[in-house]
Amino acid sequence: MPMREECKHFQSRTYSDGEVARFCVLDLAPEAPWRCPDNCPRYERRLADAGWVHGSLIEPALEEEPASFDPNTAKLLDEAEDIVNAAGPEIVAAEDKRRQREDGSEPWWKRLRRRR
Repeated sequence: MPMREECKHFQSRTYSDGEVARFCVLDLAPEAPWRCPDNCPRYERRLADAGWVHGSLIEPALEEEPASFDPNTAKLLDEAEDIVNAAGPEIVAAEDKRRQREDGSEPWWKRLRRRR
């Protein structure tokens, strides 16, 4: 089944170089951007734009699907995503420290916590 663009969990982003990323925000489509899993348990029709007709300027056409989808490729991409997700909190903490050193103030979330 192709990607269900009418699903509430489908998103797409177009970058300045014209590249388009299409994905499931719940990470339930391992073969994105080409297809959703058959009978996805979390499929929900998006209500905000139900019945709307999208013009051709919304998204460029999807590139050709590879002849075969190697399961090892999906596994490798999942592992890479896990590494990036694990590094996220550490990167945010380092950036907060850098900003605090630059302007001498504490992060906004610490000021908010102190007010309570």
